[in-house]
Formats: sequence, structure tokens, C-alpha cells
Amino acid sequence: MENSPKPENQRPTALFPAETDSPEATRALGRRFARQLAPGAVVALSGDLGAGKTQLAKGVAGELGVAERSVRSPTFVIAREYDGRWPAGHPAAGNAVPFVHLDAYRLSGGPEGLASVDYETYFFGEGVCLVEWPEHVEPVLPTDMLWLHLAHLSEKRRRVSVRVGAGERGREET
Repeated sequence: MENSPKPENQRPTALFPAETDSPEATRALGRRFARQLAPGAVVALSGDLGAGKTQLAKGVAGELGVAERSVRSPTFVIAREYDGRWPAGHPAAGNAVPFVHLDAYRLSGGPEGLASVDYETYFFGEGVCLVEWPEHVEPVLPTDMLWLHLAHLSEKRRRVSVRVGAGERGREET
């Protein structure tokens, strides 16, 4: 249909750079971002403590049909898995999508700490995987992933910028 809304999943980087001024606004940005993701998306979320990484993850999860209130930082368990569904308007609308929220903060020994989780399925499967503190596991991250950096601008304001590709190998978009 010519008048149908166009799916927003053509260019996930188009939303960035972005600024938010509250946790609610950061979650709303996450919901918009989720509509643009494709199956198999891996997204690094870097930034200082309190920069909004988990709030963004809650928004992504919410758009994928996961109750935002059930999404908690996986700092002590490394990974949390949720059953989601692609939202209306997405090319895969209604289809199941595994959503994985991974936190590498406690993996001070490096990527070998991921041995306790099924990271290859997370990084190379058909779900959506968000990785907080990706610097700790950068050597095993897919090179074609999106890397979002959340930065404090003030007590309430945050800036989210994007890089395509893992870590320093990535191409800065903002």
C-alpha cells in the first residue's frame, strides 16, 4: 500500500546524535530506536555509571513487548533474556524476538568471562542484544555492530552518539 507508514528500520543511526532530559525521555528514545533494529542486531551501550544505559535498554525492551518494569541491570548475572515480539510497523511485526540485555561490567578478566553465558547465540543469533560496558568484551564483539555512547551533559541531560562497528575500529557517525 502506498499510504502505509514506512517502517523505521532502514537506518538506525538516523536518530543520533540525540539528547534527553529525563529517564522517561531516554526510554522513549530507546523505543524509537527499537523500531529501527533488524533481527540479529547487537548494540553496545557505553558510558559512565548513571548515564542512562539501562534506561535506554528498558525503552528498547518495551517496544519489543517486554514490560519495561521487568528490565533490570544484569550486572550481577551477566545476562538477562526476555521473550519479545517485533512491534507493529516493523517488517517482522508480530514475530517472536529474543531480547538479551548483557552487562560486562564485572568481567574485569576480559571476554573469557563470557564463557558462562551463550554469547555466540546472543551476538550472532536472530534476536536483539544490548551490551552494557562493551569495552570489557570488545575483542569478541561483532565488528558490524552499533556502538552507542551515553554521556552526562548535566545532572539531567544526556547525549547519545553512535559509532558503526565495534570500539575503536568503528566509524564515528556523530
